[in-house]
Amino acid sequence: MQYDKIKDKFAEFIDKVPLFRRLFYLLLDMLLLRQWYVKREIKKFFPKDKPILFYDAGAGFGQYSYFVLKYFKKAKVHAVDLKTDYMDSFAQYAAKHSRQGFTVQQADLTAYIPKEKFNLILAIDILEHIENDEQVLRNFRQVLEKGGKLIISSPSTFDESAKFTAEHVRPGYDKDEIISKLENAGFKIVSFEYSYGKWGHFAWLLSMKYPMSMLGISKLFFLLLPFYYLLFYPFSALFMLFDLNMKNKTGTGVIVVAE
Repeated sequence: MQYDKIKDKFAEFIDKVPLFRRLFYLLLDMLLLRQWYVKREIKKFFPKDKPILFYDAGAGFGQYSYFVLKYFKKAKVHAVDLKTDYMDSFAQYAAKHSRQGFTVQQADLTAYIPKEKFNLILAIDILEHIENDEQVLRNFRQVLEKGGKLIISSPSTFDESAKFTAEHVRPGYDKDEIISKLENAGFKIVSFEYSYGKWGHFAWLLSMKYPMSMLGISKLFFLLLPFYYLLFYPFSALFMLFDLNMKNKTGTGVIVVAE
């Protein structure tokens, strides 16, 4: 599946009206279990009143930049992506809504090394898109402050669907591979866990796969989506809570924290 085409459609939509952007971010928070994991890890290591220097690597729609700028009182955010349109759009939004401390850069992560240092780097579902992922990790190592945290989310090798995603250069990571690559780049592993275990998979089916499959059949299903989610989202949210609070032996995603 080619997800970039779908994301481009969403980008056009949220760029037109600021309210749509905030609603879109809210929907991502509700529907994407990986965001529950990532935000939990951020809050675990960074108190709300602590100064945070955040490198949003492969920032996409800017939902994590938005979260950090909104949640932390003392935050500076540097967002980088290979695609300029998403980030330029968010930069304009941030400027209009007095989101200070935000800079944006179009760059290839295999070659780009920021001049400043950071105490938080996020790499959310990007490494599986990059052939030379080890160079990216070495670049992250150069700009991460001592005691700072790198948080990675990626598909795991248990995710069969990731093998058929057109934009991926690898289907995902197993535990040994991602830990080995991080350690070779000079990182120490703080934690590793699988996300989207049994309960997370059920939630994904209800909240993402089935609705997207319906939309693939006909755009008229947009009219039915509110009723669909009204009926099924409570079950999906419950399943995501189960997944977040259980130790998954396997899962279709990995969440790694390194320093």
